[in-house]
Amino acid sequence: MAQHEGYYFSAALSCTFLVSCLLFSAFSRALREPYMDEIFHLPQAQRYCEGHFSLSQWDPMITTLPGLYLVSVGVVKPAIWIFGWSEHVVCSIGMLRFVNLLFSVGNFYLLYLLFRKVQPRNKVASSIQRVLSTLTLAVFPTLYFFNFLYYTEAGSMFFTLFAYLMCLYGNHKTSAFLGFCGFMFRQTNIIWAVFCAGNVIAQKLTEAWKTELQKKEDRLPPIKGPFAEFRKILQFLLAYSMSFKNLSMLLLTWPYILLGFLFCAFVVVNGGIVIGDRSSHEACLHFPQLFYFFSFTLFFSFPHLLSPSKIKTFLSLVWKRRILFFVVTLVSVFLVWKFTYAHKYLLADNRHYTFYVWKRVFQRYETVKYLLVPAYIFAGWSIADSLKSKSIFWNLMFFICLFIVIVPQKLLEFRYFILPYIIYRLNIPLPPTSRLICELSCYAVVNFITFFIFLNKTFQWPNSQDIQRFMW
Repeated sequence: MAQHEGYYFSAALSCTFLVSCLLFSAFSRALREPYMDEIFHLPQAQRYCEGHFSLSQWDPMITTLPGLYLVSVGVVKPAIWIFGWSEHVVCSIGMLRFVNLLFSVGNFYLLYLLFRKVQPRNKVASSIQRVLSTLTLAVFPTLYFFNFLYYTEAGSMFFTLFAYLMCLYGNHKTSAFLGFCGFMFRQTNIIWAVFCAGNVIAQKLTEAWKTELQKKEDRLPPIKGPFAEFRKILQFLLAYSMSFKNLSMLLLTWPYILLGFLFCAFVVVNGGIVIGDRSSHEACLHFPQLFYFFSFTLFFSFPHLLSPSKIKTFLSLVWKRRILFFVVTLVSVFLVWKFTYAHKYLLADNRHYTFYVWKRVFQRYETVKYLLVPAYIFAGWSIADSLKSKSIFWNLMFFICLFIVIVPQKLLEFRYFILPYIIYRLNIPLPPTSRLICELSCYAVVNFITFFIFLNKTFQWPNSQDIQRFMW
């Protein structure tokens, strides 16, 4: 089966690209004009395409750096010299949107390479599982939808996944450069460059931790107590950080440190992370964003995270450690009570699915947000349990980066969950083929419904003649 893996991959990629081209054609026919955030992105890209790069030509409503526009110009501009096309054609809405479709092909290939690198290849069935996993993540509904609009998602995903892949292969200078490219698409991607550095540190810590455990196995009596493991790890980290030799080994991360200094310089010069209009992108401690991400992940990964045996194991653990879970529940309720925010866009923009989730779930009854806390805890536990094959230090790095990326966001928008979800999904053990087929089928159904609604179920606002559409 392994020798046919290349054929499976080529067939999956070709079929996906063919379907994507057909959908792109449908999008292009339905959307002749920029839609939603495209009203900012497309005109700015067209100004760059025409050679107008001065700051006076910058739209102050745009809050991200010009990575998408620069790459787009680099991709479409050569068509003028190669094919003799006019600038009007090359800089058209359709051509600029097509850049994201090209990114989606690159993402498909990067996902496959990451599965080959991250997942062990010691099973006969792993070939088909890797290809199926790649196909499933490539058509992940929230990501796949934005391949057809001129948004930053596809390019942001491409450079972040590429940086992660180079990090896993030990090419850290290239990884840091690609992390910078991802940062140029979306400023928060700097955290995933930090994650790449954390991946290196986690690997070194894991090796040292295993050596330490072997040394202490016969010499010292085991530490007992409810937080014994935590205390052992804390003692190890303190001892590890005291050694100059250990710290010097972490100099492998110097390219990421340099990138971090560049980011800090940007923040100082710019006066913050957001450029342009900052009024709608104010940072806050929105702790329930973690709970929303857990729920989002549980929903889209339910074949792997939700089963009778999982629920039974969770309930038995709750009973066994009831005091701990009681404290966790109290803290979670407090965080929901004191740190739940509803952004003005979430309450006003009825084109997004989050508007209806908020209106019909959270706003219907005040107590609903508290009643969902046990579900949040189960989802968080299930996610952590699915990552138990990774080291404790890798998990620590991942959840710290996850926290930093999503908690400061006041606006609840599913797009913000795409990158952490993909990185999470890449790192769980390869699920059985039956579960992957179930997951892929569910994604296909969700995609069909969302595309059908977007293209066919249009509406108008009372004070506007513009056609409005429902989207993620």
